[in-house]
Amino acid sequence: MEQFAIRSIYCRIPLICNIFFFFSTGVSSHLTVNVPRTILINMKPPPSVLRIPLWAFPERSPQKVSANKQPRDKDLCQTSPDWLKTIHNVTEDIMDEVKEGLRYVFQTKNRVVCCISGTGHAGMEATMSNLIEPGTIILIASNGIWGQRAADMAKRQDADVRMIEKPGGDNFTKSDIEAALIEHKPAITFMVQGESSTGVYQPLDGMGEICHKHGALLAVDAVASLGGVPFYMDDWSVDVVYTGTQKVISAPPSMAPIAFSDKAMSFVASRKSPTRSFYTDITCLANYWGCDGTPRKYHHTGPVSSVYALREALAIVCDEGLESLLIRHKAAAERLWAGLAELGLEMYVSDVSKRLPTVNTIRVPEGIDWMRVTKYFMSKYLVEISGGLGPSAGQVWRVGLMGYNCTTDNVDLVLKIMKEALADARSQDTASKL
Repeated sequence: MEQFAIRSIYCRIPLICNIFFFFSTGVSSHLTVNVPRTILINMKPPPSVLRIPLWAFPERSPQKVSANKQPRDKDLCQTSPDWLKTIHNVTEDIMDEVKEGLRYVFQTKNRVVCCISGTGHAGMEATMSNLIEPGTIILIASNGIWGQRAADMAKRQDADVRMIEKPGGDNFTKSDIEAALIEHKPAITFMVQGESSTGVYQPLDGMGEICHKHGALLAVDAVASLGGVPFYMDDWSVDVVYTGTQKVISAPPSMAPIAFSDKAMSFVASRKSPTRSFYTDITCLANYWGCDGTPRKYHHTGPVSSVYALREALAIVCDEGLESLLIRHKAAAERLWAGLAELGLEMYVSDVSKRLPTVNTIRVPEGIDWMRVTKYFMSKYLVEISGGLGPSAGQVWRVGLMGYNCTTDNVDLVLKIMKEALADARSQDTASKL
């Protein structure tokens, strides 16, 4: 019965620990922690338009009869509205509200804030395809798989890729970045705020100013971090940032929110050649999302249902507030770290200040079959944790605390199962030696 109850509200998103419980239970009240106010500097307020849920406006998801070809499965769609097409005034209003919500979570007033129809990888692809021409020098700060992935995408755009690397578990200092800027003289610097393969948090305060001082733009991957750690696009002089909808924002996967500064848009406008990708061309997408002040033109058929879902997820974020969201993630992570230490486990990132609270990497003890532990979590409790990725493959377990699954109850459940799973794995190891 217990397993059935968990399965009935469980949504499997591969990669990290997902125990999805209803956010409406008031998760923020379960966690308290003292957080320095310095992490909440100049926090812009949430947009008032997202204070009211969509269900309060039935006219905004009206029933319609479509004269166009449209896939429909009666069983799957019976509880969903008949989504309007993208180029419709009601849908455009929802898109505008999504933009306001994204400006809040990005903490920006930039004009060009929109979504790529695709996952976080689409955000990375859009960043590279818009900023890079053949021969463009890009500096990539890599300490995990996402820096490596960015280098791969940049090379496919014929960029002159310059890499600076740190081992898994470490991050970059301002001195590291400035020295590389002086040596390589790039047009673009790319950094990952939350390296989910190793669980490393990258501070960004001051990085934008250093990049601009040396004539480079700063582009940031915030897929696994946005909402779980502080991020200030404007105050930190970030030029391009993208994220994923299915992480802390807690919407379904399928869109990559992205924002370009005016400086970045001027850089794109000065290209000597057109952007190689029509689909991710930010000038086309800026028009499609109503960012450029000109009448919207059809660009592609966007995932309208995902736009509606993202609007509601952003409304929940705004209702809680970024301050509370940040405090909740910090408190949950610290509770997890303390509990794991009591079990005799070590974190992959030894320096607490460098740990990413949204993706927690735990060293697999010697003699323990890491896969047996992950299978125990799923087979006994229908809870998913993942093994390592990229440089941490085979060395760690990764436990995600993101959005509405970031609660005390979920942390305690993970610790309970981990204790059982380790005992099971150790007994198996002992039996195999007999």
